[in-house]
Amino acid sequence: MTLRGPVDKSTGSALIEALSRADLPKNASLHVDLQKVSRMDDFGTLVLLHLARQSSSPIRFEHVPPDLTRFVDMARTMGKASSSRPPCRPACWLERLGDTTLNMLHDSRNMLIFVGDVLLSLISVLRSPSRLRGDDTLIHMQRVGADALPIVALISFLLGLIMAFMSAVQLEQFGANIYVASLVSLSMVRELGPIMTAIIVAGRSGSAFAAEIGSMRVAEEIDALTTMGFDITAFLVLPRLLATLVVQPLLTLFSDFFAIAGGLVVGVTLLDLTTHGYMVQTINTISMSDVLWSVLKTMLFALLIAGTGCFRGFQVRGGADSVGRATTSSVVTSIFLIILADSILAVIQRYWG
Repeated sequence: MTLRGPVDKSTGSALIEALSRADLPKNASLHVDLQKVSRMDDFGTLVLLHLARQSSSPIRFEHVPPDLTRFVDMARTMGKASSSRPPCRPACWLERLGDTTLNMLHDSRNMLIFVGDVLLSLISVLRSPSRLRGDDTLIHMQRVGADALPIVALISFLLGLIMAFMSAVQLEQFGANIYVASLVSLSMVRELGPIMTAIIVAGRSGSAFAAEIGSMRVAEEIDALTTMGFDITAFLVLPRLLATLVVQPLLTLFSDFFAIAGGLVVGVTLLDLTTHGYMVQTINTISMSDVLWSVLKTMLFALLIAGTGCFRGFQVRGGADSVGRATTSSVVTSIFLIILADSILAVIQRYWG
């Protein structure tokens, strides 16, 4: 085979298409004469590589002009590397299970290290409060708390309205309309209020923490801060952690209030209850221990959400794709930990509360 004229980006596509249609020898070696090639660039190297890969027999390049030697050597090197690479095979279920287990153990180890760093930074800040970035903490309190009030209020109001409407269908048959107030208030204060608020905060703020820190990791801003001597945990994690810890219990109380208001709308409009009667039943149903237990759970959820978001952000490696995966992982992990912690606390409350 003889190649003529320029073999570069202007002719490379046509040559590759022509070579794909060519009937190359199967059992005999292929000799390619490059003496009449006038010009070659990196795209020409791809043409030679395509030719070498397409031919199932040994290929030899002959009469190579001196100025084309480096392109031919590059094609030979790339061809040998691709031919020596072992064929990819799909991993079996046992390999996937082992890989998943090792990743979980690695994540658990890194999470313990992260928790230790947070505790050490917290002790350092308690000894010297001036090290805490108060302005950043206030900014994150606004983003996590005040900015989330509209969506928390709307979802909680609709949830209370739906719960009251669905329970009224059954309770009305027994003339127990007044107990709609008990059902809505008790379920929201003890379980649904903290969980719904935590899920909203995980979706809004936990993912934002992971994306912010992950973007800083990609842009090498964290490496620059470390080089400058900053405590990264105290600089980035503690303001977000403390802000979430402070405002999430307040969001939960707002959520309970709007859910009870939603139930009140159904009770007054559909069940002929009075506002005074509904509120008296609500107050008689809820005890202070229920509210304190709800706040305690919410504070634990806040630590899990903020810690997971920051932890996943620090795990980012690479580019934008890694930031997206870390953001998704932070939300999924936070919701899983929230449900797990709530299940454990429910058992504790049942037997020791």
